[in-house]
Amino acid sequence: MADEITVKQAKDLAKEIRIKILQMLGNFGYGHLGGSMSIADLLGVLYSGIMNFDSSKPRWEGRDYFICSKGHAGPAVYGALTSVGFFPETELLKLNRLGTNLPSHCDRLRTIGVDMTTGSLGQGLSVAVGVALGIKMDELSNYCFVVIGDGESQEGQVWEALMFAGHNKLDKLILFIDNNGEQLDGKIFEVNKIDNYVERLKSFYWHAQLVDGHDANSIIDAIKTAKSVKDCPSAIILKTIKGKGSFAEGIFNHSLPVKVSDAENDIQNLLKKN
Repeated sequence: MADEITVKQAKDLAKEIRIKILQMLGNFGYGHLGGSMSIADLLGVLYSGIMNFDSSKPRWEGRDYFICSKGHAGPAVYGALTSVGFFPETELLKLNRLGTNLPSHCDRLRTIGVDMTTGSLGQGLSVAVGVALGIKMDELSNYCFVVIGDGESQEGQVWEALMFAGHNKLDKLILFIDNNGEQLDGKIFEVNKIDNYVERLKSFYWHAQLVDGHDANSIIDAIKTAKSVKDCPSAIILKTIKGKGSFAEGIFNHSLPVKVSDAENDIQNLLKKN
């Protein structure tokens, strides 16, 4: 089982990330709320103690790498990065503004702590595979964590990367699939149904697990299991709800208007929860 202190830290950080997402998008008035909120619990786990990093040395060679391939979830990443000290929280209100260091999609040349520029869906996993291959070739202890969307998983490049990683036994690669069931054009099952990720991934020589993507304990335990597996990459399919913890929960959305009043109401509701 996961350590209870770590679970509490992860939950607290996830709440803080959600509040920051709402503050950013409420201030800007528009943005990718749903897909940002659905990975807040994952980021709460990763940045509360799972990943090795040094916020004072963003390019430290001993760090674990994190690639948010679903780059439109940048607000969630930015919230996490400020919470662990990569840059000041005051920067968050510059999201999407002219000349900002916090663009709508993650950009490694603009944002301290971002390892890969993403947003052209499907590319992030290929880069993560390259990172993991380098780790293996150099016999390093670093891990590369990457998260993709389930709509994104329809990209052919994703399956090429999965095939290559499995064949090359890249066991320092841990993939998360944000399985919230929606993409820009509609429900996943309506656009291009992809089901039974676990069996599909196993057929590509991956270790695969399906967990509740909003349960910190389950995510932590799944990562521990993934790290114990040798000679193959690991995938953790996160069953999530798009917009979790906001007014957008249960409403089909990709990028949508965010009123200050709605954001503030959601923030107050989050603060009331343990």
